Amino acid sequence: MLTSEDDPHADRVCGLLARRGARVSVFDPGDFPVSAKLDLGYGADLGTRRILRRDKETIDLDTVSAVWWRRPTPPQPHPEIVDPAVAAHTVQECKSLLGDLWEQLPCRQVPARESVFRRSGQKSSQLSLAAELGFAIPETLITTDAESFLDFHDRHDGRIITKAFHVPLVEGVSGGLTATRLTEPVSPRDLAYTDGLRFCPLIVQEMVPKRVELRVTIVGRRIFAAEIHSQASNRSSLDWRYYDTRTTPHRPHRLQEEIADRCLALMDRLGLLYGAVDLIVMPDDRHVFLEVNPNAQWLWVENMTGLPISEALCDLLLEPA
Repeated sequence: MLTSEDDPHADRVCGLLARRGARVSVFDPGDFPVSAKLDLGYGADLGTRRILRRDKETIDLDTVSAVWWRRPTPPQPHPEIVDPAVAAHTVQECKSLLGDLWEQLPCRQVPARESVFRRSGQKSSQLSLAAELGFAIPETLITTDAESFLDFHDRHDGRIITKAFHVPLVEGVSGGLTATRLTEPVSPRDLAYTDGLRFCPLIVQEMVPKRVELRVTIVGRRIFAAEIHSQASNRSSLDWRYYDTRTTPHRPHRLQEEIADRCLALMDRLGLLYGAVDLIVMPDDRHVFLEVNPNAQWLWVENMTGLPISEALCDLLLEPA
């Protein structure tokens, strides 16, 4: 398992796998090269050798049956390196080595090999593919042009929302804080600052009326759909990620067969074994695709609905490749 410390999702699955008799090693690439070592050997006669050493554990990576990408952190420079340029160079070398290493391993990787799931997370490509597969999608503009933004705003009578193109967090802002930028409505005051779009792309979408939202977690070929009654709380009405679980009911949902088939087709086209699809169910029962997260959290859904997502992940990780 590739993840950092304090990952309750990994902790739960590790415990379940241990009960099934599986040997599980948790490794954070952020520990390399400070407290972890790698030996990679190649030879025409000797074959390939890939060994990871850390603490008192030695792992023959060629015996690993599955790799699960959770929340790994990037390699860090060794504290003995004082020159910033040299430190940055060593970090890049370590990242390149690890990235190539994981791609080499012939075992199952969840949600996919890194090169695949990084590419699959691009929201613009997801929208294009979802429409191709027959999903309804919100009318969307991705732009750095203020005039295009204002035209879109006027065409929808101001009933639009904006969200970040890729990463909804800005770390290291003034005071060392982290700013979170989730889905936001556009207010009349915001229109005075549209010239700032020239600095960074933004996703702009029509505001889709909601009856309920669906979190569809897909593990292999198994689908676990949950209703999120986000409209029951003002806080979560625009974006359920402003969690208000005390007043926002979560319930298991029976997904329409047609929608389930589209979700599986989407995963197949993206090359993913795991992912969470976010959908809006409109008052007229139309289903609108928003995005798929290839490395999404699920524990709160499991805890609130009883859907056995963690057990399904164990099944997938233990299944022969």
